[in-house]
Amino acid sequence: MTISPHGGGKLVSRLSNSSSLDGMTTVIEVSHDLRNDIENIADGVFSPLEGFVGKEDFESIVRTGRLKSGLAWTVPIVLDVDEETAAKARQAGEVALAAAGEKFASLKIEEVYTFDRLASARAIYGTDDLKHPGVDKMARMKSHLLAGKIEVTKRIPQSPLRKYRLTPAQTRAEFAAKGWKTIVGFQTRNVPHVAHEMLQKAALNLYDGLFVNPLIGKKKQGDFKDEVILSAYETLIENYYPRDRAMFVTLHTEMRYAGPREAIHHAIMRKNFGCTHFIVGRDHAGVGSYYHPFAAHEIFKDYPDLEIQPVFFPAFYYCKKCLAYANERNCPHGPEVREELSGTKMRKMVSSGEIPAEHLMRPEVSKLIVSFKEPFVS
Repeated sequence: MTISPHGGGKLVSRLSNSSSLDGMTTVIEVSHDLRNDIENIADGVFSPLEGFVGKEDFESIVRTGRLKSGLAWTVPIVLDVDEETAAKARQAGEVALAAAGEKFASLKIEEVYTFDRLASARAIYGTDDLKHPGVDKMARMKSHLLAGKIEVTKRIPQSPLRKYRLTPAQTRAEFAAKGWKTIVGFQTRNVPHVAHEMLQKAALNLYDGLFVNPLIGKKKQGDFKDEVILSAYETLIENYYPRDRAMFVTLHTEMRYAGPREAIHHAIMRKNFGCTHFIVGRDHAGVGSYYHPFAAHEIFKDYPDLEIQPVFFPAFYYCKKCLAYANERNCPHGPEVREELSGTKMRKMVSSGEIPAEHLMRPEVSKLIVSFKEPFVS
């Protein structure tokens, strides 16, 4: 089966060969992270969005987790600017977007509006606690938002971190070439441990192909660095996965730590890549104790129209009695013989200099991780 891009139309493409940027005098500088998301808009990763959302869509997303049309969309994609820049942009009508001084895209100004930062954060993240990284970021946003369609004229240059990046058009072509009808996507922001591997391989028993899609982009302090995640998965897939059944592609965006809302956002992006199914893990996109461990499972009940099918697995653990990975559905033994795994636990072990045992992490992966002097975001 072939799954349509989100919204049922064609994949969005906002790429242009135009040289009109040269004549634009109003230039807005954006961060590298936002440039990634602008390129994601251009390549259709965020289909059906063609640019930054307007006020009605923004308020509908915040209030209902849907665009004003009713289409599922849980995380607003926005460009924030100060009042002075907003006035210049409104007057110009069209502005150039630049990163590190290089113009790379244009934005046609359709709307300029303000928003309530903490109220929006409370709706999206379920809290207005400034210790939450997503809330903290939103609270520090500038006062005005610019809405309108974008056009990208210069792509982000290739780099070691981007060597596995593909567009949705490219992944869909790859799936078709491989003859895969059912594809299950896996989102991660961590290095792989054996429980994740077992979960992914359990999914491979059910579907034609596995789409391993780690998130490469801004993360909170203490998370593994992108280069560590990339190298660890590269090593795992090379040594332990069937080459004709698994595909490794990176997703370049930032973690928002929005828990259940971000789980829907992650599913929509994988739908655009062409996945028919999406694994939703325990505490998906969570941080601290802000969300119930299975809140990301529950939210999918509110989105029966999503089309991509969520795949829920109970938490895997290593059972010292069974001498195998198991879960509560197939293991009768109590917590006293269970060894729970999580990204948090792996980070703690590595930061203390402890090399995880082979039943917790593949030795090739462990050795690679400890070879990094500073494996964590500081």
